[in-house]
Amino acid sequence: MHSKNWIGGEWITPSGKELTVKNPSCITEEVGVLHLSDRSHVFAAEQAARMAQIGWAKQTGAARGEILFQMAAALEANADSLAQLASREMGKQLGEMRGEVARGVSLLRYYAGEGMRSNGNLIPSSDTNVLQYSLRVPLGVVAVITPWNFPVAIPIWKIAPALICGNTVIWKPAENGSLTATRLTEIFAETKLPAGVLNLVIGKGREIGNTLTNEACVDAVSFTGSSETGRQIAIACAGRNIKYQTEMGGKNAAVVLAGADLDKTVPILLSGAFRSAGQKCTATSRIIVEKSIYQPLVERLQSAMETCRVGDASDLEAYLGPVASAAQYETVGQFIALANNEATVIAQSPAYVKEEQGYYIRPRIVEGVAADHRLVQEEVFGPLAVLLTADGFDEAVELCNQSVYGLSASLFTRDLASAHRFLDVVQAGMVRVNQETAGVEYQAPFGGMKLSSSHTREQGQAALDFYSTTKTCAIKYSW
Repeated sequence: MHSKNWIGGEWITPSGKELTVKNPSCITEEVGVLHLSDRSHVFAAEQAARMAQIGWAKQTGAARGEILFQMAAALEANADSLAQLASREMGKQLGEMRGEVARGVSLLRYYAGEGMRSNGNLIPSSDTNVLQYSLRVPLGVVAVITPWNFPVAIPIWKIAPALICGNTVIWKPAENGSLTATRLTEIFAETKLPAGVLNLVIGKGREIGNTLTNEACVDAVSFTGSSETGRQIAIACAGRNIKYQTEMGGKNAAVVLAGADLDKTVPILLSGAFRSAGQKCTATSRIIVEKSIYQPLVERLQSAMETCRVGDASDLEAYLGPVASAAQYETVGQFIALANNEATVIAQSPAYVKEEQGYYIRPRIVEGVAADHRLVQEEVFGPLAVLLTADGFDEAVELCNQSVYGLSASLFTRDLASAHRFLDVVQAGMVRVNQETAGVEYQAPFGGMKLSSSHTREQGQAALDFYSTTKTCAIKYSW
């Protein structure tokens, strides 16, 4: 397969540099070729989006919703083939990838329904014979910059609310998800989506992403990726006085208190830490355990890790696949080396595959490092979790909050009072009890505190607030 740009309703193959995409599960297998764009493609997409936006915004919410319903139906009809392509491109286990595509279908249907909901409020006036109300109106052209770890769901949870609000979109996907992005756009192009409403530009972040955020005439930027890049985008957008939304890193903690049901807790901990090879911003990377139950929990973790089989992403029996790329393998590998040298590995999965066949990293849990150690404070974005101990609830919360990030956190307990206290005092945007740190539902606001997110939320009704602005209207109907 070859990547292409979709600009103004036409397919364009850039004539720039080409990159061969290898399957992370089997690095000798070629999946396709990327054709990288240059700045001119961004400006072409900007023009197409700007021209299409007026007509798109004039359509009724019901009409826009009907097109989103068509997009959902088209995606559902092509779900399996898209999941297989995405799994081969970035290495996510096929069963998980199928679930992600299904989430994309649900997201499209959810936001399609928003086309028929109220988009304003009636406001009382202090004057007589005045009708005063607010309207939620579109921003205009929105730039969407997405990562590789959720190559279907994250783009859709940005694109769908942007479109239903009446915006047009320029989408720049991550390189490691660009074949999937091309195929997803092909699927959407089969619907009655008007030309220029959705535009796809494939390329390097330092060229295409920077041009979008620093030069292109866009009205908002929604970004998911690294904290460093997110901060740069925030600075650029603030300087241009355009709306921005950045979803960045996480160092999420799961707290296990004495009295928790350990048999139920352990599978949830492992799922949160190691599904998607730990490549989730919401992944459980710190496990904080009350000292009195430390050893029983460790024993259960050791036993359960025997079933966390690493395998080819197409293997439905595998618990996790490889990490997504050679660069990711190297980055996570540096943390693994640090863990091997400065921590104690207390549990890891068996070696079911030859690591040299693909970018395979065996999941492991380590102990024996202080709370300020790099393994505890820095985002790994791979299958590595660190165990810490706490004397009780208060120390556990203190350790949980001891991070520059504040995306997600979980507590495992049978004590209702502790559960409510945890929900109140933990410094995270998403807090859960007896559930994994990953897995927030699409109809609920998604986002964090501190360096994890900017000051808006994705998904649910909160997304509509970002992709629109408020206009206050008043008319005196009798003089």
